[in-house]
Amino acid sequence: MPHDMESVAEVVRAARRILFVTGAGISADSGLPTYRGVAGLYNDEHCEDGVPIEVALSGGMFQTRPEVAWRHIARIEEACRGAAPNRAHQVIAELEAGGREVLVLTQNVDGLHRRAGSTRVIDIHGDISTLYCPRCAWRETVSDYSHLTVPPPCPVCGAVIRPDVVLFGEMLDPAKLARLEAELDRGFDVVFSVGTSSLFAYILEPLFVAQERGIPTVEINPGETDASSMVDHRLQMGAAAALGALAELL
Repeated sequence: MPHDMESVAEVVRAARRILFVTGAGISADSGLPTYRGVAGLYNDEHCEDGVPIEVALSGGMFQTRPEVAWRHIARIEEACRGAAPNRAHQVIAELEAGGREVLVLTQNVDGLHRRAGSTRVIDIHGDISTLYCPRCAWRETVSDYSHLTVPPPCPVCGAVIRPDVVLFGEMLDPAKLARLEAELDRGFDVVFSVGTSSLFAYILEPLFVAQERGIPTVEINPGETDASSMVDHRLQMGAAAALGALAELL
């Protein structure tokens, strides 16, 4: 491991454009769970409503029984609200602040990358701190949901508002996908996969593109993932420990 850490540090020292693809594992040291579900906060097959969590937190449930969807949305927000950026988020932000062109593609809705100081973030599943009305143009960023009734009405038109996150069964934002493709076309000097199980094609794509172009790839994850066999360097550690150690070598 120390040898591979030094090899990764050497790659980063020479890099000007860096892509970090991050998942729930990067927020583990912030106290957020890493198991499956929206924001990685659920692992029970069924919730108390008697349906799988994928159904309770789906776009269809929001349309038909918004109070059910909102009950779980509020729990996710409460967990995210109590979390703070950890050393992994901070190191990524510091690399950008130090002059490198750093892009973050994150599956997480917790907003911790931006709170750490990263400015170039594609939150492919959205950000739970942004609320909007599906009926009218009302939109607002909030610090917490504690003041909201469930389900909360739009202050302008009265329709049920929702967070700007991708619920189960919903499509990704085409504008975010287009931005990702444009960034991949520009190319990167190194691509990191951090704390993600890499189950989605759009999460694995940056690694495939890098592999085709001979761009170095790094996985930071204590366990085996779909990406493990295809990367050039593996750091089998938690994200905060790995990126903290890497920062000391730069």
